[in-house]
Amino acid sequence: MALWDRIKESASTMQTQLTARKNELTSGAFRDASMAMCALVAAADGTVDPAERRRVAQLIAANEVLRNFDAADLQQRFDAQLDRLAADFDFGKVAVLQEITKAKKKPAEARAVVQIGIVIGGADGHFDPTEQAVVREACFALALPPHEFDL
Repeated sequence: MALWDRIKESASTMQTQLTARKNELTSGAFRDASMAMCALVAAADGTVDPAERRRVAQLIAANEVLRNFDAADLQQRFDAQLDRLAADFDFGKVAVLQEITKAKKKPAEARAVVQIGIVIGGADGHFDPTEQAVVREACFALALPPHEFDL
C-alpha cells in the first residue's frame, strides 16, 4: 500500500474510533488537551503559518467529536495555544505539552487526544515527520506508547 493511502486510512480509522466514543469525550480536560494538540500539530515545524492556522481551525469546526463543545470556545482556546507557540516555540511547546497532559488521568481521553493529533496531521494526506514527532512527544507526555499509534 502506498504511503499516501496508509496515511489516509490511518486518519480515517482514528476518526472512526473517535466518533464511536464521542459521548465519552466531553470533559474540559479533553477539550483543552485536544486544542493544545491541534495547535502543536499546526505549529509542528516551529512556525505558525496563517494558512495552516485556518486549515486546522476548519478541521476543528468540522470534527464530529469536537462538536461536543462550543465552536467559539474551541477557536479561542486553539488560538491562545497557537499564539503561545508563535511567541516562543520552545517555551510555548513546554506549556502546550503540559496542557495536553491534563488528559492523562483518563486513558480513553489520552488516546483520543493522540488520535485527534493524527487526524489533524493526516487530514491533508501528508502526516509529515515534524507532525509525527510532536504527536510522538505528546504520547510520551501522556504515558502512551507511540507504537500503539504507528508512530
